[in-house]
Amino acid sequence: MYHSRLALVSFAACLPWSTLGVVHIHGRDLNAPLLDSYDYIVVGCGISGLVVTNRLSEDPSVNVLCIEAGDPDQYEPIIQDPVYVGADIGGIYDWDLSTTPQTQLDGAARPMPQGRVLGGGSILNAMCWNRGGQDDYNAWAALGNPGWDWEGMLPYFIKSETYTPVYSAEIAREYSINYNPSVHGFSGPVQVSYPRYFYPQSTNLFAALNYLGIPTQFDPNDGSSAGAAFVPTDLDPRNQTRSDARRTYYDPYVSRPNFHVITGQHVTRILIEGVGSNFAVSNPTPGGNENGNGMNGMTSNNGFGFGPGGSTPALDDSTPPPLLRRQSPSTSNLRITGVEFAASASDTRRTINATREVIVAAGSLHSAQLLQLSGIGPSSLLSTYGIPVALDLPGVGNNLQDHCLVGTFYPYNNASYPSPTELTTNASYNSMAEFEYSSFKTGPWTAGSPNALAFNPLPLISNNSASILTGANNQDPTEYLPGGLDPTIIAGYTLQKQSLVRRLAETTVASYEIINNNAGSLTVAVMHPFSRGQCYIRSPDPFEPPSIDPRWLTNPVDRQVLIEALLFNRQILATPAMLPLQAAQFVPAVDANEDALNAIINTGIRTEFHASGTCAMLPLEQGGVVDPHLRVHGAQNLRVVDAGIFPMIPAAHLQAVVYAVAEKCRGTDCGAQFIIRLSIQSSREFDHHLGPDQLYELKSVYQFDDAWYVNNVCTLLVRFKFKCLFKTHENHCLVFSTERHSLGVRLILQHVNLRRLQCLFKWRARGFWQ
Repeated sequence: MYHSRLALVSFAACLPWSTLGVVHIHGRDLNAPLLDSYDYIVVGCGISGLVVTNRLSEDPSVNVLCIEAGDPDQYEPIIQDPVYVGADIGGIYDWDLSTTPQTQLDGAARPMPQGRVLGGGSILNAMCWNRGGQDDYNAWAALGNPGWDWEGMLPYFIKSETYTPVYSAEIAREYSINYNPSVHGFSGPVQVSYPRYFYPQSTNLFAALNYLGIPTQFDPNDGSSAGAAFVPTDLDPRNQTRSDARRTYYDPYVSRPNFHVITGQHVTRILIEGVGSNFAVSNPTPGGNENGNGMNGMTSNNGFGFGPGGSTPALDDSTPPPLLRRQSPSTSNLRITGVEFAASASDTRRTINATREVIVAAGSLHSAQLLQLSGIGPSSLLSTYGIPVALDLPGVGNNLQDHCLVGTFYPYNNASYPSPTELTTNASYNSMAEFEYSSFKTGPWTAGSPNALAFNPLPLISNNSASILTGANNQDPTEYLPGGLDPTIIAGYTLQKQSLVRRLAETTVASYEIINNNAGSLTVAVMHPFSRGQCYIRSPDPFEPPSIDPRWLTNPVDRQVLIEALLFNRQILATPAMLPLQAAQFVPAVDANEDALNAIINTGIRTEFHASGTCAMLPLEQGGVVDPHLRVHGAQNLRVVDAGIFPMIPAAHLQAVVYAVAEKCRGTDCGAQFIIRLSIQSSREFDHHLGPDQLYELKSVYQFDDAWYVNNVCTLLVRFKFKCLFKTHENHCLVFSTERHSLGVRLILQHVNLRRLQCLFKWRARGFWQ
């Protein structure tokens, strides 16, 4: 049923919108005609975009639009069946991006896969589900982000998941799979569970690590330790298929009339009040570049989904020239009015308005690119391409971090152990495994994810850790950063480096990861990189891919960690537990010296698909882009919600973290409620004896701990009435609403009788979550 209906969507994408009938899926039509405007517009329908859109649309009084550049998948086996993990990289649902040449390695560019599909990276990733250590999030909070420590994140980790323990007590004992129920969710959207097949080589690896002093984590998601762990995956235990963002936050909710999604549309610019368009950004380019076109010739949705009156035309040539105003984020309060978008580089640009907020959730690379194209970013970069500078925000596109990895090849030669390589080399074995999966949802086809992992601290694997730490501590913070950085970015990195050095010395904090495929690969990946990269536009054309320079290993500490990790692999393979597997050490060779290891690293480095940090949640003076409520500094109603906001990358596979960040953004920390502190300007005492017509001006508006609108003009007019229209709470805390929207505004008043108070107000600062 799903295949045939979604095929209609792909076919319809080739037709002009005026010729199309209604395409029904199962609920509200995907790509149905747009409204004239939306309360919220979300850019990018990946993990974070779908989570935020879903949660916002729980309020039936608001309309939410999520815009996705890619198309919906068609429930193909390559997406759903875990045996195919990784097979769709570089396919039709991948942006097909590449890095710049990595001159610090071998001079070659590398692929940088990113999901271009409804569901984003959750469609392409390796399905591993882990959160990292408590120290990762405590470090976020220490950088000036109150509420983002482990205790602040845990409720949202819990909220996002339905955790199902491993199905067998015997398997749990054999593979050391334990769980702490207090840190897991049992009613969230994403199904988190374990495969119905386990390769025995995993127990050999864990025994070897224990022999060498690396512990096995009790529960890899309680954040309390480092070490070996059999991590769960986003796997539906009922049918052993991928539980991705589309199938968990979109498909079950398509019947919501206020949950709107369009696909095949590329957002080209954020519209800012008072800042005009730029010709190169906002005008079609005949035959123009398709941004990282991973569609492999598939026709995009050329205009599909826009009925008459559904959107406004793009700004024409009569538009006044761009205004270069309000460029300092410390004093600006930009008002975002909507977005501009198009199906392709040569297609007509269209615009749609957002009456409250625009939320950018396009992923760390494309979110930075979109902000820059819209005039928000380093002024020198924007000026180079003739883009009007709305906000000079140096951090946009800087602070890029990634888990870089290097593969190894130690094939196991003991044929008595089942190997995943038999699925590609032994046709009869694979046929039996396929039959078992299709008939019973058990067997090797359920075990595609490489989830027998280890997150190892440097002091536990290397005798050189002290010298590496000394070298890291003695570095000048600017020594290995890109040149020409704004001083605020250097200041921010200085604080990050202090945190990284401190944690590198800990025996409970992972410095690198071992990714085990049970066939003889013990891939190693840096978890807390010292290196920082950049993601910048390379032209004003929004369909031109950004320049992505991860600068892997530019800081020598990261290279030293990888060398120690490769040397430790030799010790693992030499343990009594691993010898029965009869590993052949080909890459690197058993006698490879440091020069040979460096050569392998230089040619073998790849991404672990965890690009992050380009729109960092940091104070302005540290090069930050968003505040702790994920609002862009200097903009009143623009947020970024994706891995780009990570100030420092956690030691984890990132999908569980992104789900939690998006859930948290829709929670109290991102504006669901507003605390108002009142200063009453009156010579008389404010109490219930005042007459019904007495007016007061109330100033000093705060949202939790953040003085968001302290310096902005916000006026509340409070008028006494004899009829009580709201409910009072303990400590004189109450909630009131307007006729149109429930704003969830709390008034904190002490020593005041509020039982006869009705609030009528005017708020000039617009753009609230509810």
